[in-house]
Amino acid sequence: MSEEPSRPPPRRGFEPLPEWVGPTTRLVHGARRPELNAGAVVPPIYQTSTFHYPASHSESAAHGSVYLYTRNLNPSHEGPAEIIRQLEGAETARLFGSGMGAITTTLLSLLQPGDEVVALEGLYGGSLGILRGLLPKFGVRVRWVSDEAAHEPEEAVGSSARLVFLESPTNPLLRVHDIARWAQAAHRAGALLLVDNTFATPINQRPIPLGADLVVHSVTKYLGGHSDLVGGVLAGSKELVDPIDPSANVGAALDPFAAFLLDRSLKTLSLRMARHNENGRRVAQALSPHPELARVHYPGRASPEEEAIARRQMQGRSGMVSLSLARGASAIPKFLGRLRFVHVAASLGGVESLASVPGETSHRHLSATERRTRGIDDGLVRVSLGIEDPEDLIRDLTEALDALR
Repeated sequence: MSEEPSRPPPRRGFEPLPEWVGPTTRLVHGARRPELNAGAVVPPIYQTSTFHYPASHSESAAHGSVYLYTRNLNPSHEGPAEIIRQLEGAETARLFGSGMGAITTTLLSLLQPGDEVVALEGLYGGSLGILRGLLPKFGVRVRWVSDEAAHEPEEAVGSSARLVFLESPTNPLLRVHDIARWAQAAHRAGALLLVDNTFATPINQRPIPLGADLVVHSVTKYLGGHSDLVGGVLAGSKELVDPIDPSANVGAALDPFAAFLLDRSLKTLSLRMARHNENGRRVAQALSPHPELARVHYPGRASPEEEAIARRQMQGRSGMVSLSLARGASAIPKFLGRLRFVHVAASLGGVESLASVPGETSHRHLSATERRTRGIDDGLVRVSLGIEDPEDLIRDLTEALDALR
């Protein structure tokens, strides 16, 4: 084992792009550095566990070599981390082995015994587990805020808060929260705002310019986009992100091959999101009148207030739609069994459409009563629309619903 963590590398050799460059061009050209990769257009995979340094690690760092051990950092991280940094408008970004690795490391690094976290209830089930099960063991208090109470952030964030944690849109009900207003409330109380931006992506929403201090993603989802990698990322200021590095020495860094796959995937992110956005919008609109649905959940649909927030802070609504079946849990097996192009599988954000039941996957650790209290009814199916032709997805989902009659 190495005895000391390596520090995050300077972004060596990345030539700044003009401010007028659009997101698609930035995704392709924002981290080009062929002069350091033997002229390769596609950066190589640094498939090594350890790195040579001249005499001592401190001397090596003084000469610009910052790599010691891949458990901490690897050169394959630099390109995709730089692209995400630019997209999010952050000073720096760090890759992790999973979204939960990024969230857990961040929370454990920033919080101390006696601190209070203000957490909105509409969080991914894994995040709920960390907040409910792990943090209290270290003396961290969690104050929960319901989706309904989330429209009054000034009332929710008190002077004892150290950090506010939210998702927008939420998982799985796709509620939309006013990030700028939550940032103002958090900062007024002297707290930090951490936003999980996985469902929106920086193509559709940029929390840092809205006032957030830190942004996390599960890059397994839309940023990876092909259901073939697992990873996470944290983006924010150097002041906040750099001190987290020693804690990341627990082994939460992304492996080099997954970083290579992420670098590949990011080049098509804006193109994929355009189709995801279209498919989500069209499916939500087409299925809303169906008699076998009690409700269609889609960002902005919960209320006029949330629609106004979504219009203000989002450029697209992503491809997530959650369906509440009118016949409840008993209808789920038949509905899922009739789908042709929508695979029944956990996760989301891939080029293929996926359907999952939150009560059996992301939120299975909550009791049935807790799920219902949070608005997750027994007949809820979360659908991640891929990049297939929208007409085919609408027909597939409609025929599966028709079969329930």
